[in-house]
This record gives sequence, structure tokens and C-alpha cells, in this order.
Amino acid sequence: MERKQLNHFDSSGKAVMVDVAGKDETKRIAVTHGFISMNAEAFLAVREGSVKKGDVLGIARVAGIMAVKKTPELIPLCHTLQVTSAGIDFP
Repeated sequence: MERKQLNHFDSSGKAVMVDVAGKDETKRIAVTHGFISMNAEAFLAVREGSVKKGDVLGIARVAGIMAVKKTPELIPLCHTLQVTSAGIDFP
């Protein structure tokens, strides 16, 4: 299999913007995972919803959705994307 070269870099290795104006629209799905470590007391408080400042997981869900909406601002060289949905789940 031929390895594709990244086209966000010029011949001297400097980052450049790529023209995507002529590209066809494609459907893409992105999935990511994360891990947070905390002590047992904090974990129980989050799980039981007894944190004094409110719903930790609810706020984290909103923050995650807000981050999805700001993808082009958060990821270098990312063009504006049409996002049709975003879901944040906690096991």
C-alpha cells in the first residue's frame, strides 16, 4: 500500500493551508476516548451527583459539545466543518 504524504506541509516542512474548495463533501465519523483519574471520594461524589458545585458530568457534556462546535479553532490547520451531531457519553 502506498503511503500518502501529508499535504499541510511545503517542500521545506513548513505548515501551509490546503485549498479544500474543490473537494467533494464526504461523510466522516470521529470517535475519541479519554481517561480521568481521581480518588475514590471524588469519584463517588461525581457518580452520585453530590458535588456541591453541581452536575459535573452535565457540565462536562456541555463543554464537550461546545468543543466540537469550535473544532476549527482548536485544531491547527482544520477547515470549518459542517457538524450534524455530537454526543458525549460517560460509562
